Amino acid sequence: MAELSNKTGGFKRQTITEAVAEALREEILSGQQKEGAQLRQDAIASRFNVSRIPVREALRQLEAEGLVTFYAHKGAVVSALSRAEIRELFDIRRLLEGDLLARAIPKMPQELLQDAENILNRYDTALENGEVALWGELNAEFHHILYVAADRPKTLAIVQNLHNNIDRYLRIQLHSVGARNKARDEHWDLLNQCKAGRIESATQLLDNHIKAGGDNLIDFLDAQEAK
Repeated sequence: MAELSNKTGGFKRQTITEAVAEALREEILSGQQKEGAQLRQDAIASRFNVSRIPVREALRQLEAEGLVTFYAHKGAVVSALSRAEIRELFDIRRLLEGDLLARAIPKMPQELLQDAENILNRYDTALENGEVALWGELNAEFHHILYVAADRPKTLAIVQNLHNNIDRYLRIQLHSVGARNKARDEHWDLLNQCKAGRIESATQLLDNHIKAGGDNLIDFLDAQEAK
C-alpha cells in the first residue's frame, strides 16, 4: 500500500486531497504514470487507503493544472500534449517570464540572489548524481525565485502550471548529457546577468533559453519517436 506524505504548510496540516494530488502529480511528472494512462478512482483510493471523495477532488485539481483530462465513460486519464501544444506552452512562457524578470530585477534583494545561487548549486548536484526527481523541481524553483520580486502572484501561478505541464518532458530530455550541461550553463549565465542588474541582456538570455529549450525538446521527442 502506498503512503502519503504528511507535510505541514503554514498553520495547517496538508489535507488528504492535497496529499493525494501531490502523490499523483509526482507520479505523472516522473513518468511513472504514462500519457493516456487511466486513473481509476477506486484503485487510487484503495492504494492510498482513503475514500474516493478526496481522490476525485485531487483529480479535479490535477485537471485544472492540465495534467489530467476527464472523458465521458472513461474517467480521468493522464493528459498528453501534442507538439503544437508544447510549442504553445513555451511561447506563453517566453511572454510571461520575460515580463516577470524585467519587473523583478530592479527589486531583487541580495538575499534572494543568494537563494537562487543555492538552488543552482543543488541543481548541479542533482544533475551530477542523476537525481531525476529533483531536476524539474529545482528548475522550477530557480525560475520562480528570479520572478518573485516582481510581485505578480497571479502571473506566477500561471507560470507554475506551465512548468508542471512540461516538467515530465524536460526530465526525459535532461537524460542527455549535452542538454544537462547546456541548461546548467545558461542558468548560471542568467543569474550573473541578474546580479549585475542588466535587465535587457537578462531578459534576452531568458527568451533565448526558453525558446531553445522548446526547440530542443521537440527535436528530442521527434528523434525518440523515430527510433
